Amino acid sequence: MRFSRETWLNAAFYVALIAVPLWALWADEPYYITLATRVAILALAGVGLNLALGLGGLVSLGHAIFFGVGGYAAGILASHAQSYTPLMEWPFTIEGTQSMPVIWLVAIIASGLVALGVGALSLRTSGVYFIMITLAFGQMFFYFTISWPAYGGEDGLSIYVRNHFLGLNTLVPIQFFGICVAVLSVALLFSARVVRSPFGLALNAARQNVARARAVGIEPYRLQLTAFVLSGIITGVSGALYADLNRFVSPTMFSWQMSGEIMVFVILGGVARLFGPVAGAALFILLEEVLGGLSDYWHIWLGLLLLLVVLFARGGLIGLIAGKRRSEGGADV
Repeated sequence: MRFSRETWLNAAFYVALIAVPLWALWADEPYYITLATRVAILALAGVGLNLALGLGGLVSLGHAIFFGVGGYAAGILASHAQSYTPLMEWPFTIEGTQSMPVIWLVAIIASGLVALGVGALSLRTSGVYFIMITLAFGQMFFYFTISWPAYGGEDGLSIYVRNHFLGLNTLVPIQFFGICVAVLSVALLFSARVVRSPFGLALNAARQNVARARAVGIEPYRLQLTAFVLSGIITGVSGALYADLNRFVSPTMFSWQMSGEIMVFVILGGVARLFGPVAGAALFILLEEVLGGLSDYWHIWLGLLLLLVVLFARGGLIGLIAGKRRSEGGADV
């Protein structure tokens, strides 16, 4: 079997993502393990958005909604578990929990339901109107959490002890990194399978030409809504992990800036490229560390880089190194 240059590049990024924290563990540099964990979590959010943006052509400026819903699911359940107060008592009692698998399940259900509602309404529009309505939903959630005093309001909500995972000590940085990279790996495998499935091929066809898709019996709305919900679920899980990483959630997780950052990861790495979000998140964190240490205005250089990518390297970092894919017929996504 002959692998493409992009497959080798993806493998190199994956090995590097694992090798850096292992080196940091050997060198007793836990800070770099935390940085790699942040890359894995933010890349997971990018994988979620890439499913809607890269495959479905849905430019969403509201994906921070699902990131925040996942984060608040983790924060709220953990805070009730820590204070030994039930989440609700009528008509039945629901207790808080610090079990990561249970929190992920709640984050999946909550972000999936929210994505279903937001997507069902937003996908009635298209183009710039879709962008604006997703942005509007994001701002609604942002201001709602600001005015939600029960869970910290504008000050946010602290998680004093990181949530638990059976058999592991999540407070040990390398073990928490292992959990995050395992979840990212599952999401990448799932995304790769979706792209090659009949659903993914039909969604790609609908993205390229809606009229032709309808002419052969493909209904774009249902396909796009399904992709939007799957995208929201993956982003929601990343939000739950991000809450555990920082042991803190705040309305900032719902902000339009957060939506913009997730989109930047995908564009920098390569839209519709499997490892584009991983490369983009790693590059973003690297720029933040290097340029942020030199100037408080490092976003200017990030903006310039983004401008160059959009103008001269529309395949992002992956496309720049691996080149255009044969399956695209030489066309950029």
